[in-house]
Amino acid sequence: MKAELIAPCGMNCNVCSSYLALENETKTKGVKLPYCVGCRPRNKNCSFVKKRCELLGEGKVEFCYECTKFPCDLLKRLASGYEQHYHMNMIDNLRYIKEHGMDKFLEKEQKKWECPQCGGTICCHNGICYSCSLEKMKTKKKRYRWDD
Repeated sequence: MKAELIAPCGMNCNVCSSYLALENETKTKGVKLPYCVGCRPRNKNCSFVKKRCELLGEGKVEFCYECTKFPCDLLKRLASGYEQHYHMNMIDNLRYIKEHGMDKFLEKEQKKWECPQCGGTICCHNGICYSCSLEKMKTKKKRYRWDD
């Protein structure tokens, strides 16, 4: 887990389908997925929140928890959707980072998202390990969810 892949909004890009596709070169393995290097490496601060947040847009805060309005309504909506569909709550992530620090957060996330079969990283968006389970993506046509 890389600290630079924790977005200001609390998204852990280390476990994102587009980042994992890039890291595991899925196109060469016969699965065509969009690639992304993460919000911070693309100098995006946050792809979702910054468009409506002056502090993020202008780079005045590193994480949303540094704002006096934390958690704002926009972040609450984003976090609610991610929690419902992807078993990740960005607000909880940010609170943990604020209270325990980035290193402890990354340790916790490593354990949470580690593949029990190969030690790779399980994707938060579809529950698949891109290191050892890509065949599942080739054989199923429907969109993946944790509950499949």
